[in-house]
Amino acid sequence: MILFKKNNTVLCLTFLFMLNVSLHAQVSDLAWKKSKTILTNIKQTSFKNKTYNILDFGAQPIAKQDNTQAITKAINTCSKNGGGKVIIPKGKFFTGPIHLDNNVNLHLEEGAELAFSTNSKDYPIVQTSFEGTECMNYSPLIYAFQKTNIAVTGKGTLNGQASEDNWWKWVGKDHKSIPGEPSQNDPENRDRLVSIAEENIPVSKRIFGENHYLRPNFVEFFECNTALIEGITITNAPFWIIHPMKSKNITIDGVTVASHGPNNDGCDPEYCENVWIKNCTFNTGDDCIAIKSGRDGDGRRVNMPSKNILIQNCKMIDGHGGVVIGSEISGGVNNVFVENCTMDSPNLDRAIRIKTNSKRGGVIENIFVRNCEVGTVKECVLKLNMFYAIYGDQSGSFIPTIRNIYLENIKVKNGGKYAILANGYEESPIENVGFKNVTIDKVENDFSLKNVKNLQITNTTINGKKIENQ
Repeated sequence: MILFKKNNTVLCLTFLFMLNVSLHAQVSDLAWKKSKTILTNIKQTSFKNKTYNILDFGAQPIAKQDNTQAITKAINTCSKNGGGKVIIPKGKFFTGPIHLDNNVNLHLEEGAELAFSTNSKDYPIVQTSFEGTECMNYSPLIYAFQKTNIAVTGKGTLNGQASEDNWWKWVGKDHKSIPGEPSQNDPENRDRLVSIAEENIPVSKRIFGENHYLRPNFVEFFECNTALIEGITITNAPFWIIHPMKSKNITIDGVTVASHGPNNDGCDPEYCENVWIKNCTFNTGDDCIAIKSGRDGDGRRVNMPSKNILIQNCKMIDGHGGVVIGSEISGGVNNVFVENCTMDSPNLDRAIRIKTNSKRGGVIENIFVRNCEVGTVKECVLKLNMFYAIYGDQSGSFIPTIRNIYLENIKVKNGGKYAILANGYEESPIENVGFKNVTIDKVENDFSLKNVKNLQITNTTINGKKIENQ
């Protein structure tokens, strides 16, 4: 059974997902019809035809001049007057964090650059999250909290100025502290946040920030509705780069992400509904796109799946994975559609990846991928893993569910070690995985499968050999 959920109504489309071409076609056709419905339901931003140039509020593209107050004043004035565009003109403007307001489009003209402070003391404490756990921590570099109809657009650049000399060094080496260096891995920092979240301490009392070394997200829309990020280039991020959080109706169009720092995921929709990611390029130090829904007990507390997510015409270069779901996935994910994407780099580990474990749990279902071209991946084309582990032992009592993963019309030139690498639980096998019209060349092994139920292979060729149903 495949479940499509919308507005708390469950529409049940019952398929037997049997081993024949006709039912495969029915599953695919009905799923992609659903994707068109989702697309028509995503609300788009609309702004008044009125502009507010930050130069008129005292901003100057002068080295070391802090333009935070000028940009803030322009945004506040724009919003109070009913909205419009706040213009960042050509030039390099140094700034601290920028907080958006209702009906404001922060627009970077071609040649404009916002260079963000690397002094952690410039970032006030706000409600945010770190690696899937809500907390009070440093403001994201661009932040909106409970706002409607907002945007960041244009042909300019957002430069977080992160490097090994500032934000990035807080991660330590191999997730371990370096003696004498500030680190997120000290016991009172990241581990404490995870611990107090498991104790269900209120978010308002999970206060971190200065001297706790939990890096801020770059662009975060928190509990927002109807938002757009379009055209811009983002580089040198402290941490996760585009992070819609508990938000609806998010469009990310034509964005270029080029940032290779630690945990530099390109785009992480978390607890989000109706998300459209299109025409983007991701060249990252971590996952290109990673769909999330909270970590462990905090994700179960929020209990909000990410759903109805469309990814179209994107290019993935370096990264741990092209399109990834997890690992902060306790609230679950459903109805993800990926089409017409290219993925290619000797530094891209996997094309499609789902990662969870028995601390995370979560139900991950209804993932559809079609019409994609993959050049080179290191490890595998499709990885489904219920035993993902980092930061030590990640076993618990919340056994995850992964089901209804369907790839069709996929061409892979160099598939790495495995076409499919899948590891499920005996009591919760990975269910209903389909390959249709898939061609994979130069791969070391066809499949590595543990506790996988109902793998269906149709018209698929691996290393020049046609593969039969498993």
